[in-house]
Amino acid sequence: MKFVDEATIIVEAGKGGHGCLSFRREKYVPKGGPDGGDGGDGGSVYLEADSALNTLIDYRYQRKFKAQGGEPGAGRNCSGSKGEDLVLPVPVGTTVVDMDTHEVLGDLTREGERLKVAQGGFHGLGNTRFKSSVNRAPRQTTKGSEGEVRNLRLELKVLADVGLLGMPNAGKSTFIRSVSAARPKVADYPFTTLVPNLGVVSVQAHQSFVVADIPGLIEGAAEGAGLGVRFLKHLVRTRLLLHLVDVAPFDGSAPADSVRAIAGELEKFSETLAGRDRWLVLNKVDMVPEEDRDAHCQAIVDELGWEGPVFRISALSGEGTKALSQAVMRWIEARAEEEAQNPEMAERERVRRERMDEEARARLEVEREARRAARKNDDDDDFDDDDHDVEVVYAPE
Repeated sequence: MKFVDEATIIVEAGKGGHGCLSFRREKYVPKGGPDGGDGGDGGSVYLEADSALNTLIDYRYQRKFKAQGGEPGAGRNCSGSKGEDLVLPVPVGTTVVDMDTHEVLGDLTREGERLKVAQGGFHGLGNTRFKSSVNRAPRQTTKGSEGEVRNLRLELKVLADVGLLGMPNAGKSTFIRSVSAARPKVADYPFTTLVPNLGVVSVQAHQSFVVADIPGLIEGAAEGAGLGVRFLKHLVRTRLLLHLVDVAPFDGSAPADSVRAIAGELEKFSETLAGRDRWLVLNKVDMVPEEDRDAHCQAIVDELGWEGPVFRISALSGEGTKALSQAVMRWIEARAEEEAQNPEMAERERVRRERMDEEARARLEVEREARRAARKNDDDDDFDDDDHDVEVVYAPE
């Protein structure tokens, strides 16, 4: 199935039913009085998180959704039926943004969580509502109000505790295969990973965390090179970043330069995300002779001036991956306990995530505008008759 992590849709709530103008008419009952009933309320539109879905592909092809309208009122004080609500399932981790106001309407992060995105119209009132001691035969009614219409952008961000960063072929997918049951594609060419992959790492009974592998970045990704930065938004929800680096790249490039390049692209995308806790993971250490391994790895750390945690692993053989997984689990549990005991810390984390969302959204909008401008220029070039200094006459065959 194609992976789609963003979609735009139009939702329209149902219109409220009109009130009824009616008077009681029965044999032997003169001047029966008003008996027009109210209309029914229009149905509202809801989005509901569904763990069975993992992509927004369904909303790429059908983009307009409308809830049922309310029925009009009838005589004998009969109210119209209420319109049925429309519930649209979306993957867990979907953020809903109003495209007209740029307001974030909600974040569906739990299974079964429901968000109202369009309010149904209110019912109209029948003439019974307007009777009084001075108005025995009212002819006033009201119409049902229109349902709310909204243009929405759905943004899917995978829910993971740990995110993997690194150049293409740094071994991120191999690492996920080594520590979890996930089986992403692994090959010896760049950009093997085209969409985010998730793996559940079980450290021991009742202790596990989710790790996300996103497509590798290259220098210039913020300007659209390679696969660009569109998948970096999936790291916004993570608590910890593991920066994997190939200590013995086949092209002879310097591992420290690769780390600096990725860090630069990350900062261009979101300064807040770049400030996340990040651990350096030196991968493929089995490719370095054992007698030179310590000196080789230490040289990379010294060149970077790295002061954070450093781990040496071989994702292919599994060397060092268990110790890394256990350290990650301890860090996640300690951070969760701190936030539970310190509400101010939890609030800072919430604000930080909102800021990362805003920065990511702004960066992606810049990238979209650049793509639109590039397409427009390409179209102009294709149909410019002056390109070859000849006159072109279009005529039907």
